[in-house]
Amino acid sequence: MQDECKFAGFGGQGIMTVGRLLALAGLQAEREVIWIPSYGPEMRGGTAYCTVVISGLPIGSPIINTPGSLVAMNRPSLEKFAPTVRPGGVIIINSSLIPVSVPRDDVDVLEVPCNQIALEIGSVRSASMVALGALAARSAIVPFETLCEVIESEFKRKAEVARMNLAALERGAEVAREKPRFEPPAADA
Repeated sequence: MQDECKFAGFGGQGIMTVGRLLALAGLQAEREVIWIPSYGPEMRGGTAYCTVVISGLPIGSPIINTPGSLVAMNRPSLEKFAPTVRPGGVIIINSSLIPVSVPRDDVDVLEVPCNQIALEIGSVRSASMVALGALAARSAIVPFETLCEVIESEFKRKAEVARMNLAALERGAEVAREKPRFEPPAADA
């Protein structure tokens, strides 16, 4: 089985970091992985997105036009990439910055106040970790425990940052578990 996810937002929101962490968790779970970052011409505040593909088999192409999951951290990213998510996929929306939803009834849309939760935990910088936790809980792309292990390992020299990121990850997962799951429309007989 192959899972594809696109993370998108402004530069400085941790988009590349969470994509890289998901890719590392895929590697640790002994799966095939591709991580492709893409930056706009600006540094902070410009567009940033990355694609992560995790598969149990060799990956045929790194180009994914219809990902199974999208994490949209800002409105321009939601508007650009939500139409590309394949039916039955998952869209995580940072509702702290995005006041609109997705007018689709064929995907699982989960609105998570990522910035608000991150501020409650201690820093808005962990907002993308909240979104990653929600995605991991909702889609089961990688085992949640493996993702936690990767975060502990990657931030082992910054104990406070590791603690905050793990708390953000867990809180995002809690929000995803609390909200009802998407049920696809019944097929016409």
